[in-house]
Amino acid sequence: MPGHPFEQGFDVRLWPDRLGLPLRWRKPRRVFVNSMSDVWHEAVPDEFIAAVWMTMFWTSADGRPGHWVGAGKHRGLPSSLPTHTYQILTKRPGRTRSWVRRWGNREQRVAWIEAAAERGWCDHEDVRTAPWAPAVLPNVWLGVSVDDQTWADRRIPALLETPTSVRFLSCKPLLGPVDLKRAVISLGSERGHGLTASYVTSGHCCQRRLHGIDWVIAGGESGPLARPMHPQWARTLRVQCAWAGVPFFLKQWSAYAPEDHGHDRGRAVLIDTQGRDWDGTPSSAPPDAVRMRRVGKKAAGRLWDNQTHQAIPV
Repeated sequence: MPGHPFEQGFDVRLWPDRLGLPLRWRKPRRVFVNSMSDVWHEAVPDEFIAAVWMTMFWTSADGRPGHWVGAGKHRGLPSSLPTHTYQILTKRPGRTRSWVRRWGNREQRVAWIEAAAERGWCDHEDVRTAPWAPAVLPNVWLGVSVDDQTWADRRIPALLETPTSVRFLSCKPLLGPVDLKRAVISLGSERGHGLTASYVTSGHCCQRRLHGIDWVIAGGESGPLARPMHPQWARTLRVQCAWAGVPFFLKQWSAYAPEDHGHDRGRAVLIDTQGRDWDGTPSSAPPDAVRMRRVGKKAAGRLWDNQTHQAIPV
């Protein structure tokens, strides 16, 4: 549809005119940077990501203005800005890791900002400040999508190897069981648990510990082809988070909810912890099978054990 932000479908499109918007917000906000995109998509230039990073820098605790000359996107701004928190989710943690590490190199950072300025994405203040911008922004949270164990094993290690202030997992839609201890990073003969980054040698936990995962979000799948989320998958994540002292957030059940939550309408499925549907042969279903009802996202809600689970990092 002409005039719609996605009139060309979902091809990658840059919106440089929006880079300055957070600089004009008067109150602190939590910003989900890319709800329908991926900052590290192959079609997004490195220098455009750098321009995004500079916007986030100016609205961080490290980016207090005070010395601005009022040029470019900074024209007419107050001498102080609120601190915004930015959450960036990706399915491309390999490029994320590479880019963030390179941002920490002063020469590379300056080169990106200068290239962005040539294309009108950054201004004089960005170029002037780039050499002193921090390698890690305190207000930027980086996360990866984790649907099941396969993606946990592939994506979490790269996230753990990415310098950032807060790391989070978006296990939504959660389509299978996930053991976060299996997603490890290695340093020589030692391995780091995917959730806590506690190091283990020969299967035994050591006192040595690095910065691991700070937040885990879980939720079911929505849409016409949605698959149910077995309650045990979310419960296992919640238990792992409680053990590690990591905040757990259940966003929503989405399309399907457990029948024992009081739902007796909607399409029923009998699903086991491996995601198999036994509704056609219930007598053969394993003991861990649970009946789920397709009741819709609104009716399914987010209650679990008669309470919500909405912890976030502080």
